[in-house]
Amino acid sequence: MRRISLAVVSALILLTLVAAPAQAQDESEEGGNVIIDVVLPLSLAFIMFSLGVGLTAEDFTLVIREPKAFGIGVANQMVVLPIVGFAIATAAGLEGELAVGVMILACCPGGVTSNILTKLAKGDTALSISYTAVVSVATVVTLPLIVGASMDHFMGEAAPEIDILGLGITMFLLTTVPVLIGMSVRHFSPSRADSMEKGVNLAAAILFVIIVLAAIASEWDTLMDNIGTLGPAVIVLNVIMLTIGYKSAVLLDLEAVRATTVSIESGIQNATVGITVGGLILAAPDGGLSTLSLPSGVYGVLMYLIIAPFLYWRINSVET
Repeated sequence: MRRISLAVVSALILLTLVAAPAQAQDESEEGGNVIIDVVLPLSLAFIMFSLGVGLTAEDFTLVIREPKAFGIGVANQMVVLPIVGFAIATAAGLEGELAVGVMILACCPGGVTSNILTKLAKGDTALSISYTAVVSVATVVTLPLIVGASMDHFMGEAAPEIDILGLGITMFLLTTVPVLIGMSVRHFSPSRADSMEKGVNLAAAILFVIIVLAAIASEWDTLMDNIGTLGPAVIVLNVIMLTIGYKSAVLLDLEAVRATTVSIESGIQNATVGITVGGLILAAPDGGLSTLSLPSGVYGVLMYLIIAPFLYWRINSVET
C-alpha cells in the first residue's frame, strides 16, 4: 500500500513538473509563482486522480449501452452550456477577464462533486461517472479552443497571447493522465484502490475547499466591485442549466432517475478546473490567482446553495 501511494505521489509531482513548460501563461518578470506553477496544478492532478480511482473501463461502455441518455447529457454540457454561458456573460454586462472567466467555467467538465450529488439525489450514479469520465477527456480539446475564441471576443487587443496547443497539452497532463493513473490503480489492485478511495476522496474535498477559498480571497476586491453582476450571473447559469438538463431529459422520455443525472451533470461544473485554467492562462500581477479564476471560485461556493433545493425535492420525490 505504501509503495503504491509513493508511486502515485511521485507520478503526480512529475506530471506537474512536466506540465509547467507547456503552460500557456508567460511568467511574470519576477519569475514563476509556486502557487500557480506547482500547488494549484498538483492539487488539480490529485483531484482528478481521486476521480480515476473510482473508475473502471466498464464505466465508458455506457456510451454504447445508453446512447440516448448519454447523448442528451453530453450535448447539454458541451454545446448548450457554453452558449448559455456566453449569453449570460453578455447580458450581465461582464467584461474582459470576468466574462472570459465565466466562459472558462462553462467549458469545464463535471467532477467528483457531481457524482456525489447525483448519488444523494437518487440519480443514476454509474451514468454520472460515465459523463464525467468522457467529458473530462473531451474538454482537453474543447476548452482551449472555446476559451481562446472567448478571449478574442471579450478582451480584444487586451487579450494575452494564448498557446492553445500548449494549454491543451497541459490540460491533458493535469486531468486525463491522473485519471488514467487512478484507473490503473483500480485495475491492477482493486483491493488497494478500495482501501485508499475514501481517504483520497476526503483529501480531494479538502483541497477543493482550499482552492475555492483561495481564489475568492486573492481577488476579494475585484469580487466586491463586481458582486452585483458576477454573483447573479453564476447563479443564473447554474439554475438555467439544472433546469435545461432535467426538462430536456424528461422531454426526450428519460425516466426521473436518469433525468436527475442529466440535470446535475449539465448544471454542476468542476470549479477546480476553472480556477486552475484561469491561473495557468493569466497570473495576477501580485502573484495571486487570476481574475479569470474568480467566477469559478464564486461558483464553487454558490453551487451548493443552489443545488440544495433540487436535492431536497428529489429525495422527497423518491421517498414518497
